Amino acid sequence: MSNTEDIRIDKWLWAARFFKTRNLAADAVNGGKVHVNGQRCKPSRDLRVGDVITITKDQNNWEIRVTDLNKQRRPAKEAVTLYSEDQASVNKRLEQIELRKQQQALMPASERERRPNKKQRRQIHRFKQDSV
Repeated sequence: MSNTEDIRIDKWLWAARFFKTRNLAADAVNGGKVHVNGQRCKPSRDLRVGDVITITKDQNNWEIRVTDLNKQRRPAKEAVTLYSEDQASVNKRLEQIELRKQQQALMPASERERRPNKKQRRQIHRFKQDSV
């Protein structure tokens, strides 16, 4: 890990494990889901220690400050050291998650149900064969 060099934002997002691939990170940056210091940017933008990044992914929002730069993808325990998130951002994200869970619980069961899985399909077939 080095603090002296700049790194592309898409590469840093990938190394910090916000996105599974650099291509997904670049797509998010191009799509306006990532802002650096309050401004929209391109995937090639150089990132520096101290920059504030706002990331929107899967209905979750992170507001983080870059604390270190790393060009290689490391284990998750090390990736967490690349940034710091203030407590207000953590609380806001947890509230959003809890709100979505409550909304999901209030949704009628018919909208939550999916197609039957393999076991359920076998039970349906057995039931239909037994009744004939």
